Amino acid sequence: MTMRIDPADPAPPGLFKRLDPAVLTAFGCIVALLLVGSLYSTSFLSPGYLLQQLQVGAFLAMAATGMMIVILLGQIDLSVPWLVTVGGMMSTAAAGYGPWGAAFAIPAGVLCGVVFGLVNGVGVAYLRIPSMIFTLGINAVAQGLMILRTGGSAPQDMATPAMHGLATGHALAGIPNAVWIWIVVGAVTVFVLRRTTFGRSVYGIGNREAAAYLSGINTRRIVLLAFALSGGLSAFAGVLLAGYSDKAYQGMGDPYLLPAIAAVVLGGTSILGGRGSYLGTTAGVILITLLQSILSVMQIAEAGRQIIYGVVIVAMLLLYGRGPRVGS
Repeated sequence: MTMRIDPADPAPPGLFKRLDPAVLTAFGCIVALLLVGSLYSTSFLSPGYLLQQLQVGAFLAMAATGMMIVILLGQIDLSVPWLVTVGGMMSTAAAGYGPWGAAFAIPAGVLCGVVFGLVNGVGVAYLRIPSMIFTLGINAVAQGLMILRTGGSAPQDMATPAMHGLATGHALAGIPNAVWIWIVVGAVTVFVLRRTTFGRSVYGIGNREAAAYLSGINTRRIVLLAFALSGGLSAFAGVLLAGYSDKAYQGMGDPYLLPAIAAVVLGGTSILGGRGSYLGTTAGVILITLLQSILSVMQIAEAGRQIIYGVVIVAMLLLYGRGPRVGS
């Protein structure tokens, strides 16, 4: 029996339709972390501090959004670390070419990420190479190209005022611009996943790729577009990070791979594909951001943080990753 994806069919699990146990657990953990953090610092619950955490979380949210779309397909994107770096380095490099370079700095950085994402998509969708292997190889290629470009030293190019403003400004209602960007990207993602043929196809492929193909979905094209989106969003995270620190640097995306995966899995998106909501990913990003803040306050070393992320991912896989997929 084949599965048919029709634009008139009910939307896949969305923002407010149904909260699965993982999403509820994530929000419960957020409340618990806020209470624990308030024990360490009286300013932990202040509006200013919380807005600052959301601003920092917005950078992770860009990478996690792309990661979620790929994981919904039942795939994985391990090229995130250096695609983040590519976005930051190439946008600041473009900024060094005068007024025209500065004007196109942000699109140039994002476009470079999209190109790498398209290469990932070709390898996974058309060459049928496992995404874990291919995207890890592309991550190494991106690393080599960036080191070749800079000679292994720190880039001297600076972020443009527009990049700095997007990452650190407060243009509306005192809320950081990065948070507004997160809201816009989140709203577009929810709309795309719930209201477009592409979004329905993503869920359909994640549920059962063969059935989706037999129903008439161009599965290869959907996978290609999904990886292109992931690459572009990762690069955009790098653009924002470069604006936040005023410059790009080697390995700036290294701290984002495990947290991005953890945020998606914590939010209830099945690592097998076909099930998940952006509300869950949002909860996962906030949870990981607060966890990072508390670990920083507690002066936990980076190695300890990576161990904690790994344990969290494994625990969530054991709890929610082995359940049946929708429509299977």
